[in-house]
Amino acid sequence: MTSKAKISAKTISVDVAIVGAGFGGLCMAIKLREAGNEDFVILEKASEVGGAWYFNGYPGAACDVQSHLYSFSFAGKADWSKRYAPRDEIENYILDTVEQYQLRPFIQFNQEVNEAHFDATTGRWTVRTAAGMTIDCRHFVLASGPLHVPNVPNIKGLKRFKGKVMHSAEWDHGYDLVGKKVVSIGTGGSAIQYCPEIAPKVKKLFVFQRSAAWVIPRDERGYWGIQQRLFKRFPALRRLHRARLYWSNESRVAPASSPKAAQLLGTLCKQFIRLQVKDKALVKALTPDYTFGCKRVLISNKWYPMFNRDNVELVTAGIREVKAHSVVTEDGVEHEADCIILGTGFVVDPRIYMKHFPLTGLPGHDLHKDWAKSAEAHYGVTVSGYPNLFMLVGPNTGLGHNSIVFMIECQVKYILQCMALLREEGADYLDVKPKAQEAFNANVQRRLQGTTWTSGCTSWYQQDDGKNFALWPGSTWRYWLQTRNVRSTDYEFVCANAEATVEA
Repeated sequence: MTSKAKISAKTISVDVAIVGAGFGGLCMAIKLREAGNEDFVILEKASEVGGAWYFNGYPGAACDVQSHLYSFSFAGKADWSKRYAPRDEIENYILDTVEQYQLRPFIQFNQEVNEAHFDATTGRWTVRTAAGMTIDCRHFVLASGPLHVPNVPNIKGLKRFKGKVMHSAEWDHGYDLVGKKVVSIGTGGSAIQYCPEIAPKVKKLFVFQRSAAWVIPRDERGYWGIQQRLFKRFPALRRLHRARLYWSNESRVAPASSPKAAQLLGTLCKQFIRLQVKDKALVKALTPDYTFGCKRVLISNKWYPMFNRDNVELVTAGIREVKAHSVVTEDGVEHEADCIILGTGFVVDPRIYMKHFPLTGLPGHDLHKDWAKSAEAHYGVTVSGYPNLFMLVGPNTGLGHNSIVFMIECQVKYILQCMALLREEGADYLDVKPKAQEAFNANVQRRLQGTTWTSGCTSWYQQDDGKNFALWPGSTWRYWLQTRNVRSTDYEFVCANAEATVEA
């Protein structure tokens, strides 16, 4: 099986160009094939599939969404080992899915897309990669996701540090941490996983915390062999289990929508911290000063007990500078270090991580200018002025309570409907109407008001002015209802050659 892509030297002509071979890009590819379209290519900047799960190989890496839910609904896995799968198992699931659906011939590896331009006279996109490949396509799908550009903080003197520096998403497994003095900067989703894993190995671990995180217990139970066998023999049982997990997660929306409910959960979590940490001063330092759920809630059974170790020290003072062999904090204390680990997350604002990515649409539309104030899209999928451009996990479709794979599947179905409508209308491209996009985003921001996500804390969900550009403000089933059928009246259908608009 091979792609229908016409390859000449470094030029490819296809119907659909997909950027990214993570969950989003692979789901798009699978559903294109199921719809009978094999005229596509997946452009992946890495040398293997997996997206975030390819890059994030730090010790203890695991998912914070249940295994049976953090997988495609159409490609179930009966033998997940645990309630929350470790990274290696997720990566193997992705690799198995690629083989099951025979996607490898469609993937071009080591091809980082660095620019894309739409031609209104032909209704086609020209996409270019850093490796010199040019792709001519009718439909352009951005499935790179928001978690692929490591956030490296601008710390004075970091470049003059003589020891080892690595970001959690660029973990050097060849570097031996045994007996080393380690500074870990950040207390987000990555740090709470790798810190407890390396703490028993290192001589000293300084955990630098700017803001405490809410951390709740993790269900570490494994699946028994009999459960796995039943799931395999009776797929309906597995699907029922998945449904139960889905609706259980959906119940978490209530605390986000109700600050009062969030306060109650925060009170319970504070008790959890007091039970886990022996030192009262540490309990206070590890207790967040913002509403539960305002930032991403993390799950771990190892994070708080780790601070009972003699070789682990929590540092809450700000960093003044980094010297050749130490990190100096604002209070003047110098912390000797052999290694600095940046658990500082990712650059999630597309206006920042796409600043070196020229992307132009219809005449007068440059994404850098159109998104100068904020990144906005229609249902996080289409952007006015950029015909036949589709995004997966675009603005305001991220989640803090359920599986992003569910959202991806909704969006892929929506995109396929857009492509089908385009064929039915006999047009070359479709473009979401500005008023439809504006109305959608105004409603999103209105629904975010009064939630815990806008209760006063600063999080990666927000851009610099405080606007939440990342999260979907409510239940995922509502998103499913709103995207299950494309409203053709939200779009203009255009015949490029005739320069005519087909009224929906």
